[in-house]
Amino acid sequence: MTGFHHIKDKILQQHLLPIALTVIALLLALAGDNATELLRYHVIEIKSGQVWRLITGNLVHLGSSHMLMNVLGLGLIWGLFWSCFSAKQWLVITLISGLSVSLGLLVLNPQLVWYVGLSGVLHGLFLAGAVGGIRRGDRREAILLVAIVGKLIWEQAYGALPGSADMAGGPVVVDSHLYGAIGGAVAALLLKPRMWCKSD
Repeated sequence: MTGFHHIKDKILQQHLLPIALTVIALLLALAGDNATELLRYHVIEIKSGQVWRLITGNLVHLGSSHMLMNVLGLGLIWGLFWSCFSAKQWLVITLISGLSVSLGLLVLNPQLVWYVGLSGVLHGLFLAGAVGGIRRGDRREAILLVAIVGKLIWEQAYGALPGSADMAGGPVVVDSHLYGAIGGAVAALLLKPRMWCKSD
């Protein structure tokens, strides 16, 4: 029985990050517009000292459809890549991706006043998982990497994918995807992936 509880605790620990992100996103969505106003990325407020918005801006959304789309994306990415890094490594990757999004917007898109959403971080998680798999010699991860890089190139050349703005309920800031992806890729190159990966 003790062994069962130990295994259960290990599984819960490994999957705590996506569970926590989902619960936080749901609670903030339920909290309404006031919470969004307080926590969203806002360039003027950040420059006035509200630095928490560099992280929390990734956790609030335009509305329920935007939030649900990102939560579903998180589940898909986690299903593909979760075993490539430890829980602590994924936390580091998430934080680096989130800061890459916010700092990238702050420095390179100073005209952008505000931003919300987890999609930039999701691109970071995807890139990290693909890079982690490739570092282990997994060719299938290389295919996924080509696909996501192709998406990023499309977005930089032509803007958001058709229909994505309608699904999100507002304009898509495609540069956030690029900055998050860069942060995730760099983090994955700095961290050592696990010796085994789910896609093997």
